[in-house]
Amino acid sequence: MTNTALFTDPSLAWLNTAGKHSDIALASRIRLARNLKNIPFPNRAKRADLIQVKELILRLIPAIETATGLHFDYLEIDKLNRLQQNVLAEKFLISQKLIDSPENRLVILSDDLSVSIMVNEDDHLRIQCMAPGLNLNSCLQTAFAIDDAIEAYLNIAFDEKMGYLTACPTNLGTGLRASVLLHLPALVMTQQISKIINISPQLGMAIRGLFGEDSLGNIFQTSNQLTLGFKEQELIDNLSATVQEIISHEHDARKALLSYSHDKLENRVWRSFGILKYAHSISQHEMLNLVSKVRLGVDMNIIDETQADILNLLLIAGQKNYLQNLNETENMSPQEIEKQRAAVIRKIFTGLQNRKE
Repeated sequence: MTNTALFTDPSLAWLNTAGKHSDIALASRIRLARNLKNIPFPNRAKRADLIQVKELILRLIPAIETATGLHFDYLEIDKLNRLQQNVLAEKFLISQKLIDSPENRLVILSDDLSVSIMVNEDDHLRIQCMAPGLNLNSCLQTAFAIDDAIEAYLNIAFDEKMGYLTACPTNLGTGLRASVLLHLPALVMTQQISKIINISPQLGMAIRGLFGEDSLGNIFQTSNQLTLGFKEQELIDNLSATVQEIISHEHDARKALLSYSHDKLENRVWRSFGILKYAHSISQHEMLNLVSKVRLGVDMNIIDETQADILNLLLIAGQKNYLQNLNETENMSPQEIEKQRAAVIRKIFTGLQNRKE
């Protein structure tokens, strides 16, 4: 992917509708935290330490390419402008930590953007591997391949009792965080989502809205809370089983809506479709809540005038920094951003309709 496309194309290979259970599970992610032995963690490292880490990791890009069969390139965060940095964050490719302290920080990206390796974030390395649908094992295999390629050349901070040493104590042990992005509109509409959220800590899981605690667009991120004392595969299997249970509850809730509130549901879906397709000004909050209903309508065969990809695309294309970057300016007023968002939505609707035909 060219640099231009990276900042202007809202489509992501790992965020599409081709994965397993993709009507509900939008995407899977594995993240491994790793640190180099005898070098201070980034929050305590000196400039020379950060430079050393950066140079050591860059030398290993060919080994990582061989291990994964993917092509990689890198971006130095302090060489990007603020809008470009924020677009990468909106695409879930980097964290806010890299933006807050960009000097001697970089991200190594695979051409298809399914792999993102952050260098000198909280830890020396944050290896992120992503895939569409519920596909944690594929992500884990890729992450392990990268980890093995790095450990073949560099000494990683590891303790026989504690496991991998990390900047955050909650990552001690495996250093693994696994998560699945879920679209759960029926559980929200039937007011069952709170039960799922409340029971998740007992299962060693955390469920939160994609945008913090706010469940905009009925999109939730489910992830493991524990890492210490478990093997990686155990964590993955536990999360996968929990996610499949949540998927089953969402399917049941959708059936209940069709059986007991069909007319009301149909009206919600079509009204949302009309507003979203023809609006000339729209906020991100309204857009996400409307497109969630449209996606539900597509998945439940209520509506056939667009495609399920509409939600995946607008998760990126409807965000503030993405829109400002398209206009090559940070000085857009809220009203201008809302007009630009509506224009982009109409363009995406037209593109999906043409593709469908």
